[in-house]
Amino acid sequence: MPRITAAICTYNRYDLLPKAIASLERQSLPRSDYEILVIDNSPDHAQSSEFSIGFKDAPGLSWVIERMPGLSNARNVAARMAKSPLVAYMDDDAVAAPDWLEKLVAVFDRFGPEAEVVGGRVDPIWEVPQPRWLPDSLLGNVSVVNWGGSDRFAAPGEWVAGTNIAFRIASLDKAGGFSVHLGRTRGGQALLSNDETDVIERMTVQGARLIYAPGAVVEHLVPSERLTQGWFRRRVAWQAVSDYLLDPERLFEKAPSYWRGVTEFYARLPPKDRNPRGLYVEQHDGEMFRMQMSALYNFTVVMLTGFRGLDGG
Repeated sequence: MPRITAAICTYNRYDLLPKAIASLERQSLPRSDYEILVIDNSPDHAQSSEFSIGFKDAPGLSWVIERMPGLSNARNVAARMAKSPLVAYMDDDAVAAPDWLEKLVAVFDRFGPEAEVVGGRVDPIWEVPQPRWLPDSLLGNVSVVNWGGSDRFAAPGEWVAGTNIAFRIASLDKAGGFSVHLGRTRGGQALLSNDETDVIERMTVQGARLIYAPGAVVEHLVPSERLTQGWFRRRVAWQAVSDYLLDPERLFEKAPSYWRGVTEFYARLPPKDRNPRGLYVEQHDGEMFRMQMSALYNFTVVMLTGFRGLDGG
């Protein structure tokens, strides 16, 4: 029986997927200690079957065509099909360090039964250089994770990304798996997220604690189409929607204070931009762009609450 399953959930990324699979085939962990699962959500099942032929002789690799769309569903399928007690998830546009699985298994072994969910460091693969207007404080929006330090229980405010996260499958099952109402579906026009946050919070209620393992490293592509201010505005607005779906009561109560964040941003703008245009006008300064993203997030939350607490609402 393998010790860990490496799962890649993919959707129409046949140009990038081979690199992700190749990085898993080159792991330092003995080949008998891990298996590879590819869960393909792509709509063209005939194309998926044809493409999978190129991997039919790869040892320990299983290719699964999953007809029900959605990243969360694909992750649940991987957990059900895994032959090991542990499952590690990686995106189809990521590349695992050669010792990624070895480091994850070592953390599970070192922490013992307390290790139920482990996340590692995610370094960017820049398709084009990082724009000057993009501060490091916003890189979490493209799944860059680096909290520094050594293996430890994550501190408050520290989070991990779905492209480098591993679970003890029994604990994941006990928490009910990933919610199919969160996470990306099909082509990603709707940038819903928080599927990892949601399941980790449910596991935490049952006594689990998130472990951060900086030595378990995955590199993740940051494509040029995501390095536009327009994409970041979409990403931040959908993050507000995702957070509201995850915990509407908390955000509903905070709506008035969020509105103050919007007005504080408007006060920094020239008079001609103190209107809806201020939330989407291009910014050249990194700090002003960060403030714009915060204001857009806050505005989206307030809008979802029906502008609660404003002018008697």
